[in-house]
Amino acid sequence: MEEAGHEVIACVGAANDLVDAVHRSVPDLVVTDVRMPPDNRDDGLRAAVELRHWRPGLPILVLSAYVEQSYARELFLDGGGSVGYLLKDRIADLAAFNDAIERIADGGTVIDPEVVSQMLVHSTSSPLERLTPREREVLGLVAEGRSNQAICGALFLSEGAVEKHISSIFAKLNLPPDTGAHRRVLAVLTWLENQDD
Repeated sequence: MEEAGHEVIACVGAANDLVDAVHRSVPDLVVTDVRMPPDNRDDGLRAAVELRHWRPGLPILVLSAYVEQSYARELFLDGGGSVGYLLKDRIADLAAFNDAIERIADGGTVIDPEVVSQMLVHSTSSPLERLTPREREVLGLVAEGRSNQAICGALFLSEGAVEKHISSIFAKLNLPPDTGAHRRVLAVLTWLENQDD
């Protein structure tokens, strides 16, 4: 992280130490593992959720060794931005890792492409079944935290076409334009919440 220009202000080995360290220093971004001592189950995720309750909008990136859709769901339940969920093997690419933490710190949402891919394969429930295949592709890229411009490049679409697809997704998922919440995050949450139906 330091070679990418970021200052690491604390390194801890247990979830309770993570909570204490964040309360002491209030960092710009928290990076944690899902599994941490003392129980080595979901202690790191529970600490992240606790920290987001304490300081809503605190940028947090959670790392995991495996695709755990339930973990991803819980992380994104508060509906705010500035959160990410990546598989640990993704951080080996320093440029991609740095891009993810910068997007999260800037208020974005990042979900590992493998998690997105597995969710798309298993998703056949309403309201998501209202989406066209292209809209599902666009929503998948939104879930990865991609901007409209990045979606244009990935799918070889014009910016107007991407905006049209995103507007259609919002309409089909019943996300009104006057909501105070971030509609992109709410769209991803709708997707995550309907994976087990």
